[in-house]
Amino acid sequence: MANVHPTAIVEDGAQLGQDVEIGPYSMVGASVVLGDGVKLHSHVVIAGNTTLGDESVVFPFASIGHAPQDLKFKGEASRLVVGKRAKIREGVTMNPGTEGGGMLTSVGDDCLVMAGAHIGHDCMVGNHCILVNNATLAGHVHVDDFAIVGGLSAVHQFVRIGRHAMIGGMTGVESDVIPYGSVIGNRAYLSGLNIVGLKRRGFDRETIHSLRKAYRLVFAHEGTLAERVEEVAKDFADVGPVMEIINFLKAESTRSVCTPKYDSSAG
Repeated sequence: MANVHPTAIVEDGAQLGQDVEIGPYSMVGASVVLGDGVKLHSHVVIAGNTTLGDESVVFPFASIGHAPQDLKFKGEASRLVVGKRAKIREGVTMNPGTEGGGMLTSVGDDCLVMAGAHIGHDCMVGNHCILVNNATLAGHVHVDDFAIVGGLSAVHQFVRIGRHAMIGGMTGVESDVIPYGSVIGNRAYLSGLNIVGLKRRGFDRETIHSLRKAYRLVFAHEGTLAERVEEVAKDFADVGPVMEIINFLKAESTRSVCTPKYDSSAG
């Protein structure tokens, strides 16, 4: 049922699905669960209470499920769960959760995690997300569906990144990023909406127009942000993507929100 190279080590207790492939010099721990069709290339280490979903592929020298890089971690039986069809490239590191963060790190389906990227403890990553080479998520970061974190970017702990957001390369993200937003810089500021991503994913022209208009209103100079959010909520109550931004801004967070740096009417 599983094709395990003679030089690989699979500890007793590991659960291997059908048609699993484990390459040379890879190691699979006793509490690991590999779904059907999972493929580990050579020199892959999967440890801890880690589950990899069906048809996921892990490339050489990835370290998945080892203890979190958190001095408060005391060996609690926390978990790392990765969804289906993940592509985890060379040198990636992913850590399980901690007692202080819910005991779980979660990565959704159809994610691409490129070489050298890191997903820290207690992160929650949605479906269809991309972490480009050497992107780094500190602990407790939430990344929603279809978001892209650019190469060499670093995301501060507890930051939220909304759906379809785009983090430019070499960006330091200390504040929450609204859904559909595009940020860049050190430290990150909003540079507009992720228009290219919206078009690629089939958003119609009317919706994009509404998003741009709402963006300009939310980040205008007049009044307070809270006042502008309430006005936009009234005017765009029937536009789902706009309300997604509004609800994101209204949600509780320990971080501030990324705002435009220069012309707040740009969209």
